[in-house]
Amino acid sequence: MLTGRVQHELELLKRHVIVLKKVMESGPIGIMKLSLETGIPDHLVRYSLRVLEQQGLIEPSTQGAVATRSAKEAFVEFRNELTQIGVMTEQIKHI
Repeated sequence: MLTGRVQHELELLKRHVIVLKKVMESGPIGIMKLSLETGIPDHLVRYSLRVLEQQGLIEPSTQGAVATRSAKEAFVEFRNELTQIGVMTEQIKHI
């Protein structure tokens, strides 16, 4: 299907955003606690943390992951981009 890859990427984005939001709210927070509080398996939490760290949105500490200063701005930008994606999706539905 044409939309299969898009759906997969949106699921990844959703997971990354859930993890980022939880780190912003509860950081410092470790992998096990993130997994318990989000219901996301620990190996997927670990991957999301790695991606978020590579993007400069979180950083590790001895107590667990903490959000960087740019995390809040990025979270707002995510919401704006998702709004734009929603508009584009509506446009495609009406072609």
